[in-house]
Amino acid sequence: MFNTEDLWDQVGQELLGRRNHLFSKSLKLQLMGLPGPVAFQMMIDQCGLVDTPEELQLESNKIFDKLLPQEIQMLPGLPEVLDLIEMLDLPKAVATSSHQAFASKALALFDLEPRFRFVLTPADVTKGKPDPEMYLTAASRLNIEPSEMLVLEDSVHGSRAAAAANAYTIAVPGHHSLGGDFSHVQQVVSALNAPGVLDIIRS
Repeated sequence: MFNTEDLWDQVGQELLGRRNHLFSKSLKLQLMGLPGPVAFQMMIDQCGLVDTPEELQLESNKIFDKLLPQEIQMLPGLPEVLDLIEMLDLPKAVATSSHQAFASKALALFDLEPRFRFVLTPADVTKGKPDPEMYLTAASRLNIEPSEMLVLEDSVHGSRAAAAANAYTIAVPGHHSLGGDFSHVQQVVSALNAPGVLDIIRS
């Protein structure tokens, strides 16, 4: 929905730069779409850091808070997709690996949260992406079968979670995830309002 990976890129560079480490592209790809505690533990393990995931989360929150108002943008095509879904009176929700406070702040900047039935974050499930629990929970709360649900994802971990839940999954990779393996999804498109996405919503 947003250019959060661009922001996360800056946060990762700042976090690791303070510790004399490089936030490499390979590490970014491994972390994309993972819940915060899991991502930070992986960062600790791979870079040999002495911090705890909780310490890195608090530090990253402070960096995010400074970046968010100036840097966050909606991804191209999002308004068109939301308008179409609403015109067709279809239910929609957010299922994100971002923590609840960040998700609320990002949505509030564009007054988007009221447009969704609910927002799921890692706090609402016991297992984060790539486990399918988040999307199975979303389908249950929407009172639909997972196979009736369309999921738009930009990360490999997120799309694997949706595919494992048996949702119709479309990958919309940004430049950070273009090198990822999306062979498990039904479609890979370059924008949220790509014809393939709009056709599925209308069908």
